[in-house]
Amino acid sequence: MENRLRNYTRKRLKKVFFGSFFNTISVTNWIIIANVIVFFIIFFLVKYLGEDTVASLFALQANEFFAGKIWNVFTSMFIHFQLWHLLANMFSLFFIGNFVERLIGRKRFFSLYIIAGLFAGLFYVFLAHYFGISLIGARLFGSPETYAVGASGAIFSLLGLLAVLTPLNSVYLIVGPLVALVLQAVLSSVISSKSILSILDLFLSLYILISIFSVFSFNEKIRRLSFPVKMKFWILPVIAIVPLILIGLFIDLPIGNSAHLGGLIVGLIFALYLKKKYKKKTALISKYFSR
Repeated sequence: MENRLRNYTRKRLKKVFFGSFFNTISVTNWIIIANVIVFFIIFFLVKYLGEDTVASLFALQANEFFAGKIWNVFTSMFIHFQLWHLLANMFSLFFIGNFVERLIGRKRFFSLYIIAGLFAGLFYVFLAHYFGISLIGARLFGSPETYAVGASGAIFSLLGLLAVLTPLNSVYLIVGPLVALVLQAVLSSVISSKSILSILDLFLSLYILISIFSVFSFNEKIRRLSFPVKMKFWILPVIAIVPLILIGLFIDLPIGNSAHLGGLIVGLIFALYLKKKYKKKTALISKYFSR
């Protein structure tokens, strides 16, 4: 009897411990963990199969989507081929996602994230398929032959939601990595030497990584390496999309603006729904975060 009691107690304690451990991890952090795991899986698959093959299997492309690869609209949400791309998205998701999750709850957050990510992908492939054939169309909406990956479409839905629910709350936009990406695109269009381009790409990629990690420094001078710009939440989505669309008219940027816009639309609609259904609660939230 005593041995049975001990075994039962151990099992009960083990169940409670692991249950409480997993319950304390936010949905946001689970999504981040999933993205990191997928990144390493993709890394090894690329080594054995090649990036083109892996992209065709999991990344989102308009031509392949309309040819029947509809599952890629989901898998592409968790795919990142470059480390800096993964880090930039996951750091953004960690701070913004956990904040939004506390505001609207775990279930609503998860539903918003998945639905927005899917809609962002669909928004991208439809615009690329129907309007991306011409040069200007491809610059604005993406080429139907271009692969799109990443969590940024879903992340932009969170920005859209906060732009409505906490419009006067301040946030820092990390400008440095965006400038580096634009500079990479400019250099690739004006420099023909592949050896010089590879060296410049290496330095710019290192800067992107350093600027992302510099955000966590306690030293203000180090944090300035990322060029943080303080702004209100209502203006952040506009600043994060419109300038890149305008620049993209002249330079081929590796940024899916149409997917970002699609995610943003879902976030705005969901926020307006919450404001209508929970008028008092959302008014209190807006007032509290306007201080």
